[in-house]
Amino acid sequence: MTQEIVLRNLDPIEIQKYQQNRYPCFFVDCIEEVVPGKSAKGYKNFTFNEWFFDHNSEEVSEVPEAIQIETLTQVFLMTFLTLPEYKGEKTSFVSVETRHIKPVKVGDRLNISAKLVSVSRGLAKGEAIGTTGGGACLEIKFLIAVPSIMKSFLPQEK
Repeated sequence: MTQEIVLRNLDPIEIQKYQQNRYPCFFVDCIEEVVPGKSAKGYKNFTFNEWFFDHNSEEVSEVPEAIQIETLTQVFLMTFLTLPEYKGEKTSFVSVETRHIKPVKVGDRLNISAKLVSVSRGLAKGEAIGTTGGGACLEIKFLIAVPSIMKSFLPQEK
């Protein structure tokens, strides 16, 4: 019986060894736990000084839904990019099915749990949920492609 590998408390420098996201589109503060090929848990603290907040408004700013989706995606990517054969590979969305439950606001910590359903031939299928202290905010189902892996399964020209 083989022992399951668990990676814990990956900071942004460690996370970027596995995925290609970089500033200004890198949104994960910490991956608290990842079981390669199975699951990942991480978080993002949305502070007032984020570049995407409207600093001219007196109202409490909400995190744009596209930023929330990308943040959950980056945690989900860790479920399979931590596998040796996928480490550091470029990824692309095939499909994203979202369910927005409530807004995420400035000052919120978005906790993310992601689960890999399957990964094969450069296609990863899974889901993630984002929560704050007030409960669930966003649920996503993903189908993500790894183009370089998928290309290796194309018929070879003669």
